[in-house]
Amino acid sequence: MVLVVVMGVSGSGKTTVGSRLAAKLGWKFYDADDYHSPENKKKMAEGIPLNDEDRIPWLCALHDILRREDSSLQDAILACSALKKMYRRVLVSGASGIESNQPEQPGENAALKILFVHLDGPIDIIAGRLEKRRGHFMPPELLKSQFDTLEPPSTPENFITVSLEKSLPVIVLEIENGIFQGEGLLD
Repeated sequence: MVLVVVMGVSGSGKTTVGSRLAAKLGWKFYDADDYHSPENKKKMAEGIPLNDEDRIPWLCALHDILRREDSSLQDAILACSALKKMYRRVLVSGASGIESNQPEQPGENAALKILFVHLDGPIDIIAGRLEKRRGHFMPPELLKSQFDTLEPPSTPENFITVSLEKSLPVIVLEIENGIFQGEGLLD
């Protein structure tokens, strides 16, 4: 059973890559954007960056989805910005992830084993993609705030980084190889 979060700034290709990978592997796919509150979507559409208070309930709801898939032994992929280390901790541990690096208390749900796939690339390429995108609530003007917020994953997080400058089939294959080569780390 594998849980993967395809992460990165807006326009990095999370939904495209995640949905393609899920289709190829026959896994469930979730797009975190579908779970934003109407208030969050309104703020972003107005060019107002979300803050931690806006994101925490959303991240907790996403953790609950991943927990449900984990409990039913269902492989799943989530496309989610997961820009900060704390946000990734919330995806792994739920609300208890907010409390920095506190150890789990006995009887708490064990942390989920998630592989984070960071789609990484230069701001100019991503900005070009956002300029072409239509009908999305995230305006291109917020891209700089996303890069400012981004805390790329680092050890001891379970992650791989993939360049978004490669073709979609190559990106998907690279992630697939990372999943199955590192599967022992996930179990």
